[in-house]
Amino acid sequence: MSANLKINTIAETKLPMPMWEFVCMVASMMALNAFAIDIMLPAMGVIADYYGVSGNQQQWLLYSYIIGFGVPQLFFGPVSDRFGRKSLLQICIAAYVLFAFLCMATTSFALLLLVRFLQGIFASGIRVIAVSIVRDLTAGRAMARIMSLVMTIFMIIPIIAPAIGQGVMMIAGWKWMFGVLGLAGSLLLLWVQFRLPETLTPENQQQLSVRKALSGFHQVLTTRVTLGYMAASGVIFGALFAFIASAEQIFYDTFGVGERFAIWFAIIAGTLAVANFTNSRVVEKYGMRRISHGVLIVFTILAFSNYVVMQVAGEKLVLFLPLFALTFGCFGMLGANFSAIAMEPQGKIAGTASALYGFATTTVASGFGYLVSSQFDGRVAPILLGFVALGVLSLTLVLITERGRLFELGLGKS
Repeated sequence: MSANLKINTIAETKLPMPMWEFVCMVASMMALNAFAIDIMLPAMGVIADYYGVSGNQQQWLLYSYIIGFGVPQLFFGPVSDRFGRKSLLQICIAAYVLFAFLCMATTSFALLLLVRFLQGIFASGIRVIAVSIVRDLTAGRAMARIMSLVMTIFMIIPIIAPAIGQGVMMIAGWKWMFGVLGLAGSLLLLWVQFRLPETLTPENQQQLSVRKALSGFHQVLTTRVTLGYMAASGVIFGALFAFIASAEQIFYDTFGVGERFAIWFAIIAGTLAVANFTNSRVVEKYGMRRISHGVLIVFTILAFSNYVVMQVAGEKLVLFLPLFALTFGCFGMLGANFSAIAMEPQGKIAGTASALYGFATTTVASGFGYLVSSQFDGRVAPILLGFVALGVLSLTLVLITERGRLFELGLGKS
């Protein structure tokens, strides 16, 4: 039996349900977060007009949620390491559902941002626990493979969510987009109740105390590989948030094709899904480092090439879209691999490690994302230059982490 087949067999026998169902369930957990962001993208201008806000202020519809999503992961990680995954997961999903419906009742922009912030807090718990469940049952390349499959299913949401949002807005009004989020969360809650057992074994439960939590954080932050890839992820995913926050403005204001926003966004998100699926097929053969390092370099080159094209030929959608879709697709071969590399040394404190990693890829990334998206002035050039800068900085962090050596196999032949 080959080494790859052994890894696959071991991974599958530890799963509490068929692999296809496990992958779909974890993807659904993570998709609640993307759904809460992407469903409202076509309506951001409409919501801003409804509440009387203008310009880049509408981007706070996303950043209020993302800020709520970031820091609380540092709490949910240690708690899940102590008390287990399932019960805490159910509490987080139920709260997500509650705040989704409360968003429908808001009477001011400030109140909507507050409720979105609170919803983001509990969405962060869902995300931390989802990754922890995968790490409870798998590790290394097997984890990277499953996470890539998860991300492939997960990426269906960014492809279809804007179209769902447009449809709901046309039929029932923009407030019912939040109602759809509540219904989706309710269905997931029932699925988890009847099909997911507790995945944290008693011997891996950790004590819950400030000292123990700080000890866990210290272990994560003093593990060179975990810290390095956590930082690199936080930087590069700033580019992802920057585009999502400014996407509606780019297609409406810059290119004047906002009526087909869902189509253009689906094309771009589709490349991300293809990249995730491709990664799931090749990562066990070529390794996480070889793939992610190469793709990070390609990302930076593509972003710079697009900037040059826009400067020379003018900002035309027919030129921008293909290059940008390829650039955006690179995230599909970065996220799962960076996450698996960072999490590999942290098996016994997967919840704590997942929390810190999630914090880096949300709070830190949202900061970088806001720095880039807030520079939008009606042109895509500032966004593309921001992509280049974040790509270079992320690559620099990887080089420092790997002591100047790229593409080499690391812990567990990753």
